Amino acid sequence: MRRRYKYIIGVDEVGRGPLAGPVAVGAVRLKAESQKIITKWGIGFKDSKKLSARGKEAWVVKIDEAMREGWLEYSVAFVASSVIDKKGLSYAIRTAMEKALSEIDHDVNKTKVLLDGALRAPSHYINQKTIIKGDEKELSIALASIVAKVARDKKMVALAKKFPEYGFEKHKGYGTRAHYEAIKKHGITKHHRRSFLKGVA
Repeated sequence: MRRRYKYIIGVDEVGRGPLAGPVAVGAVRLKAESQKIITKWGIGFKDSKKLSARGKEAWVVKIDEAMREGWLEYSVAFVASSVIDKKGLSYAIRTAMEKALSEIDHDVNKTKVLLDGALRAPSHYINQKTIIKGDEKELSIALASIVAKVARDKKMVALAKKFPEYGFEKHKGYGTRAHYEAIKKHGITKHHRRSFLKGVA
């Protein structure tokens, strides 16, 4: 953990590719002074993408405990499919990121923001670094990926109760064969990304 920073914030997005549902951005803030606690706490952590759904949920329980202990804070922000259709995916991700970051109380000048892939934080975050495969290299980014994934999955499971014929609880909105077949049979809902389905429905 970088000593000259008071906080480290990891950022990752989930839901870039689905045909339905929102895009989500997770942000996890760690206190730099808690380095020893964080290192011990993170022992045994695996690549977040390799964790099972149950494994991710177990980590969210640990994350919630750390939040209660006061050395970790997180937020997850969503932007709906309708915004993705109107403004584009990049705009939606930026909007969700700005919201997620704004929900975490921190001193921007004393904060280092670490982002996965090609993500960039708003320009007023002067200390930021984008890391390819960051969720495999930085614990804060991996945790951000987990909280975003679990939160988005819960939204899709809830959506499945309103639209049971689409199987959202299984594929979480991604373009599986069963999902495409359901779209062809039942049409699209207001939660589908029309811009992703041109020529399909």
